[in-house]
Amino acid sequence: MTAKALPSVVDAETWQRHLDELRAREKAATRELDAIAAQRRRLPMVEMPAYTLEGEEGPVSLADVFDGRSQLIVYNHMWFPGEEWQCPGCTGFTSQFARLEFLDAYDARFVIVTQGPIKDALAYRRRVGNKMTWYSTADSPFGADVGAPPGGGFAVNVFLRDGDTVYRTWHTTGRGTEQLSHTFPLIDLLPYGRQEEWQDVPEGWPQSPTYSRWPSAEEIAAHYGQDA
Repeated sequence: MTAKALPSVVDAETWQRHLDELRAREKAATRELDAIAAQRRRLPMVEMPAYTLEGEEGPVSLADVFDGRSQLIVYNHMWFPGEEWQCPGCTGFTSQFARLEFLDAYDARFVIVTQGPIKDALAYRRRVGNKMTWYSTADSPFGADVGAPPGGGFAVNVFLRDGDTVYRTWHTTGRGTEQLSHTFPLIDLLPYGRQEEWQDVPEGWPQSPTYSRWPSAEEIAAHYGQDA
């Protein structure tokens, strides 16, 4: 970053005019997100087979993962067999969700499902200080069937339970998960933003390779893990 990498300085009236112009676009985006959410609520759903996952206490049906609730959000965490440190993106993303009790009022739950064996998955959860409940799909086709096969990427899936019958209602991956994060919305408010090479920035703005500023799994463990 150089001394020239600064926004222009203007008087308060000019600044307010520019802010008002931006605010009009922000409000339009908010209304569009409301419309998208309304369309999401009208999506059809697909019935799921009776999967059995592995939890901390042993085998558990997909219906029982709801823990009595009717709605379930699942984050499918990437897993690489034999690795001490798993995907830093997944590790960092899920480290944000330390307080999920607010979902109780909405009859909903948010959990992690990974392809790792449950013993290894729980050990990793403790090592990095993750607070969410973890399940394993290592011995189940569940992960592969919802877009997160062994050796594959991450995903977010949402399910609805009616009795013992479970339905899949929504899915996303890639940057579609950003809406669930508080990190990027906060970073995007900053004058220099994410500082990644792909972003549209003014001349002279600081930029670095994509992902280079993301914390590693080791750094996350140092902040939040069992030895922090």
